[in-house]
Amino acid sequence: MFSGDLPSFRYWLRHIATVPKGFLRYQVLELLNEKPLSGSEIINEIEKRTNGYWKPSPGSVYPLLAWLQDNGYIREVSTKESEVKRYILTEMGKKLLEEQRKLHNQFFIDKKCFVFPFIISLWFRFPPEKTTEIRESFRRIFKTLINLILILEEQYSEEVIKEISKILNETAQRIEEIEKKVRGEKNGRSN
Repeated sequence: MFSGDLPSFRYWLRHIATVPKGFLRYQVLELLNEKPLSGSEIINEIEKRTNGYWKPSPGSVYPLLAWLQDNGYIREVSTKESEVKRYILTEMGKKLLEEQRKLHNQFFIDKKCFVFPFIISLWFRFPPEKTTEIRESFRRIFKTLINLILILEEQYSEEVIKEISKILNETAQRIEEIEKKVRGEKNGRSN
């Protein structure tokens, strides 16, 4: 399929990722709940928060803003510093956000709607009996992280964030070391 090295993780994520229905609306509502933003600021903020993995197109953001405004969920605010159109949530918008939060949380809790197909599917190229344990480990980690995110939305803890970050960084480093070792062995055999 590919000659040489496989494309980067960023390549795969950009080319196979799909955004669940309603995800953009939820993100826009959350952002506008924090502070007034323009359409381009919303696009940039989403890109920043996804570490560049997803940048919604103007063709999806601006029609959504128009729909939210036409239905009374957001309104324009003017600022003296700039003539840029910025939006904030109305009371109706805040109620919609609360509904969206419930749907968002249910989306993760049900697990019927959401799976982590990309990473799990990479292991399907190997005999299933050889990868059962690793697929189960991915599932457990992913499920636990989703549950933890939902808990932290209600009970934020800087200490827990630091602890999880430390564990994930240590794990990533160990896996990267294995990757380098395997890559080195592969390169050593091909020379």
